[in-house]
Parts: sequence; structure tokens; C-alpha cells
Amino acid sequence: MKKRIFTVLLAAAMTVSLAACAGTAENNAGKKTEETSAGQSVSKETAESEAASKETPGENTQEQAASDEKASGGNAPEQSVVKWNCGTSGNVLLTIAEEKGYLKDEGITIEYVEANANADAMTLLATGKVDVVSNAGTSNPLQQIASGVDLTIFGGHMVEGCMPVVAKAGAEWNGIESFIGKKVAVNPSYFAFTGAVMDLGYDNPLEAVDWEIYSDYNDALAAVIRGDVEYALMGTGQNLAVQEMVKNGEIDIVSYQSEIMENYSCCRMEGQTQWVNDNPNTVKAVIRALLRAQSYYESNKEEAVKLHAAKIKATEEYVAAYMLDDEHYFVSVDPLKNFVKRAWDILDKTGFLDEKAKEINIDDHINTKLYEEALGEAAEAYGGEAPEFYQNMKTFFEENDK
Repeated sequence: MKKRIFTVLLAAAMTVSLAACAGTAENNAGKKTEETSAGQSVSKETAESEAASKETPGENTQEQAASDEKASGGNAPEQSVVKWNCGTSGNVLLTIAEEKGYLKDEGITIEYVEANANADAMTLLATGKVDVVSNAGTSNPLQQIASGVDLTIFGGHMVEGCMPVVAKAGAEWNGIESFIGKKVAVNPSYFAFTGAVMDLGYDNPLEAVDWEIYSDYNDALAAVIRGDVEYALMGTGQNLAVQEMVKNGEIDIVSYQSEIMENYSCCRMEGQTQWVNDNPNTVKAVIRALLRAQSYYESNKEEAVKLHAAKIKATEEYVAAYMLDDEHYFVSVDPLKNFVKRAWDILDKTGFLDEKAKEINIDDHINTKLYEEALGEAAEAYGGEAPEFYQNMKTFFEENDK
């Protein structure tokens, strides 16, 4: 590939507005235009919950307060309202943490700030208009850090985002080898794919594959149907539509991004470094609430589908299409330090990081200390509710962040 072409490719990849995991709100076919039974059931549940709370003996309330006090170590959040961007697909752990009162227990209220694309979310974060971004992928915050924006990754959302790779029905698929020499609708800044190509022995994956960049997943899908490209990567929010097209015999799902690279750290949770450093109790309070939410999620996925569908005003079928795919959809609050560092290395080798990256130690922008402390505090306070979950989270942390 000629140098001029690569320069255009790099510029397009850096500015593309395609959401890493979801797609734009207009393209989310499962969006509701009016109140559905899901929303009504949530309202009913809320009413029942409120009624139950009024009947709860005072001693139970005191026990909960004591548990919450134990979790926080008596250190109140420095900031009670946290401004948060979680994309168009939302954050199921945040949804559960709100609905179940876990954030309230920690003295935290979330103020949602919308953004139309990942680039917009990063701008909001860089300018201090939001405190936390959780759905803008891994490449985006790393590219911001490389360009000199002082951000810190302190947790996570999706580890694997159920992002299918599609082709025309009957297409041959031999793993990532099938990309070699072909036109594919995949942004090459998605390091899971370029990293996998490098693992095949190709020093320059940008030359080994003809990467085509589309600003919309629907455009990429249309390119497959027309035969303009052999394969295309779809977003989390496209699963329902893609599954219907597979049933109709129009396309095949040949793979998923998580099969190309396991634990590719889909979406990280980041904030400005100064904000993280100035608000350690707030950060830990958020993490504790999200850990409790993750514990609930893992045992109540169908209920989580209902809660989240109501939250993002989508149909339950739309959310279930990705959230109930246990093989390809995986959420965790863990920062995944080792996998973030792997992503940084791949992005650097493929030229998707600013030259300033050479002078940056990415370890300085991944804070695992606050997560580790919050995990220990949550385990001590709430471990009795789900001992196996908290032990698994501690093991996962030791394996992926040390």
C-alpha cells in the first residue's frame, strides 16, 4: 500500500464516527417509539419495591446502612453527582446499579450526558464536560492518551461486545487467514484484527489486508450484500438485524471479534487523570456499586435484559440478541490492565498512535489500585451475598492486572 494511501487510511480511522460497540441511535432497529410492557413491568417492580421497603423493619435498614458504611470505610465520596457518557447502547451494570439502589447506597447519583459518537464522547471527556466515559472502546481513549490528553483508565464495561463478522451466505471462512488479500469492512484501528494478522507472521497488517472504512455499520453491511467487500464487522447493536438476515439466508455470521482475539477489552472506563486522583472515594464508590451490579447481572441475565431495554428505550428482543449470547458478550468492571497494554502495543506498531506515544508509559494511565481496593471493600461488605462471585473477581484481577 502506498504511503499516501496509508496516510488517508490513518486519518479516516482516527476521525471515523462509527461507534465501537453499538452504532448510532438512528440505526438501532430495536428502539421503541412508545412505552412498552418492559417499561411497565419496571414501573410495577419499582412500586412493589417501594412498598416492600416501607414494610421492612427498621433493623434491616440499619443493617444495610452499616454494611454500606463498612464498604466505604467511612470515606464519603468527594463528588456525589458523576457526569457520565455511556453511548447509545447504555451500560447494563450502570442500569442495574441505579435500579437496585447500589449507587444510592454509595451516595452517588449519575448525570447522563449524551454524545453522538465515540469522538464526541472523548471530546466531552477531554474538556471536562463529563467525568466518566464507559462505551467508547479501547482504541479511542488510548489514542487520546497518545496525543497528550491526560486520561486514566480505572475500570471496564464490556470485555467482549458480541460483535459479529458477517459475509455473504456460503462464504468461505478459515479464520483470520481469510482476510489476507481481501477487501474487508473493518476499521484497522480495531487492534483485535490487526493484532491477529500480525500473529500470522505479517509485519505490516495494513498491507496484508485491504481495510475499508465505513462510518456506519449499515453501510458496511450493504457493502457485503453488494459484493464490494468480502467481510464486515458489525456492532453490538446490529445483532438482532443480523440474526434476522441470517435466518433469511442473506448472510452468514462467520465469526465474532472475540473469536479473533479473546478478551479484547472492548470498552474501558476512563476519566481525566486529575479527576480520578482528586476523587478516589467517588471512584471506589462507583466501582463498588458496579461490582454489586455485575454480581446481580451474572445471576439474573433475563431480568437484566428487561431492565436495560426499558432504560435505553429498546425492545427486549433487541437487547436479548446480544446480552444473552454468553459466548460472545462478557461484561466486567475489571480494568484489564494487561489487555489494555496489549492494545497499546498493537496500535503503536500499526501506526495508530501519535508519535508522542514513544514518550508515554501507558502504565501511568491505568489505575488498578483504586479498583483493587474497591473490590476488597465490596467483598468484605457484600461477600456474604455472593462469595463465589467475589472470589472469582479477585482471581480474575490477579490473572489480568498484575
